[in-house]
Amino acid sequence: MDLSAPARCVVPSLAADVLVVLARTDRPMTGRQIHRLTTGASWSGVRRVLVDLSDTGLVDVTEAGSANLYVLNRDHVGAEAVLALVDLRGRLFARIRSAIAGWEVAPHSAIVFGSAARGDGGRSSDIDILLIRPSEVSVDDPGWAAAVADLCISIHRWSGNPGSVVEVDPRELDDMVTRGEPIVAELLRDQIVLVGERIMAPAAESVPG
Repeated sequence: MDLSAPARCVVPSLAADVLVVLARTDRPMTGRQIHRLTTGASWSGVRRVLVDLSDTGLVDVTEAGSANLYVLNRDHVGAEAVLALVDLRGRLFARIRSAIAGWEVAPHSAIVFGSAARGDGGRSSDIDILLIRPSEVSVDDPGWAAAVADLCISIHRWSGNPGSVVEVDPRELDDMVTRGEPIVAELLRDQIVLVGERIMAPAAESVPG
């Protein structure tokens, strides 16, 4: 799945881009306005897609002076599928959250970070997840290890992207934060919490006055 434009895994790229723009608003838009909100598309290509979508009835078109106004026809039987395209990344995160909720041993936190959290990855980008396991659970615990491995397999099945898990216990996380490891800055900037709590920046040390 192209994490920067997930809808493209379901429909061709330009049609996906146009449909996502239309699905995000109830306001009629001109073709030029839609074109400005697509990425790297030609005006002729956007216009061609709008004509095709209007022919199917999925998009309503009305004349407004010298321009046409386009809006998604939400009464169309295909509109529900279009609306689902808008949040494929969110639906993936919901599946991950649901899978973790079924674990026999729950992590303290499960946090998506990196390109998956930012929404700027490509088709081969990893879905990066930080798992904070309970202190009493060893990294070699068979049940825990199996759950993590199954999650990575499921993520790949659900998205086509590799699942990459960084797992630490609370003490190891504290050490990472104290040392200022590069992954901590990425976590603080991009984190999307699926389970548990956010990673907090270390408190600034007070300077004696």
